[in-house]
Amino acid sequence: MITVVGNLKGGSGKSTVTFNLAVWLASAGKSIELYDLDPQCTLGDVLQVRKEEGFEPELKVHRYLRPAQKVVESNPSTEILIDVGTANMAGMKRAITVADRIIIPVPPSQADIWSTQRFLYLIASEKRDRPLEVIAFINRADTHIAVHESDEAETALQALPGISILPVRLSQRISYRRSFSEGLAVFELEPSGKAALEFQKFAELLYPKL
Repeated sequence: MITVVGNLKGGSGKSTVTFNLAVWLASAGKSIELYDLDPQCTLGDVLQVRKEEGFEPELKVHRYLRPAQKVVESNPSTEILIDVGTANMAGMKRAITVADRIIIPVPPSQADIWSTQRFLYLIASEKRDRPLEVIAFINRADTHIAVHESDEAETALQALPGISILPVRLSQRISYRRSFSEGLAVFELEPSGKAALEFQKFAELLYPKL
């Protein structure tokens, strides 16, 4: 399956999500192909840190998308993850055309809701020859019980057409930033922490057969 993790707006956490999903899949024994199409190369940077620290499983990343479909054709069980943003608009449009599904991390703000709406327009404008699943979820969600921005953002997302909402949120937690800077997935840094538990639920919903 070819999964794109993308958004029009920067700062949505797409590279963190892609990295953690990749480690989770590889740890489950899946064959992984990673593509970092963002000129910032954040995903490539964290994988370089992981390699230098000697963490296993080691993951490699491609900078160009062209081989993706050939990989799936030669090995249908391979999971492909593509991290892409609007800094590479040509790459984003290409990724949309080859994707089986698109995952959109949405921080809880009105600006991110507007950005998601525009992203959906872009997705719909690209010509495709097979079905596409589009999934959004609240990323960097509020953790304080008195703050309701995440609830409001999720309600707004549910009103958008052509999209399904994942019934789990990833919260704004320091452990995501700490683990990422060390080249570790959040569940590797703190296996029993709150972030690890919520990410496990998130990943299981996206890959229920694992």
